[in-house]
Amino acid sequence: MAFLNETFDIDTLPQNNGSFEPLPAGWYTANITGAELRTTKSGSGQYIAVRYDITGPTHQGRIVFGNLNIRNQNPKAEEIGRQQLGDLMRAIGLARVQDTDELIGASLQIKLDVRQQEGYEPSNDVKAYKSVSGSAPTAPAAAPAAATTKAAPPWAKR
Repeated sequence: MAFLNETFDIDTLPQNNGSFEPLPAGWYTANITGAELRTTKSGSGQYIAVRYDITGPTHQGRIVFGNLNIRNQNPKAEEIGRQQLGDLMRAIGLARVQDTDELIGASLQIKLDVRQQEGYEPSNDVKAYKSVSGSAPTAPAAAPAAATTKAAPPWAKR
């Protein structure tokens, strides 16, 4: 048993009014607030589970989850997952990633779709990525000729 050092009254505690309905399809600005490597249910593959916190233009505060297959027995699933990881990295300006923590803190735009599956509630799928400032995933802009080094983004490990 652990004493709470105060008494909690149900009438004074806030209620969760959050919705679990999927967000409408479209582009949203988001921050990556979580990324971890997980093993597939079959145990034969791995994926990066990514948490996106929506910051706008609507639905601020909502959370969307996405998975990026990086190792899978199905070569097509692995190819798609690796392409998505590449698109995500281009959108946040990372040329290399060795640790999922390097993704955390990045801001980007994600394109959501609503997936309808028989027997399940509708849910969101992350379908595309682009930089916050650009309209399409692109490689980071070249530095001006006078600059010889480029500062690492604030979320990159040093």
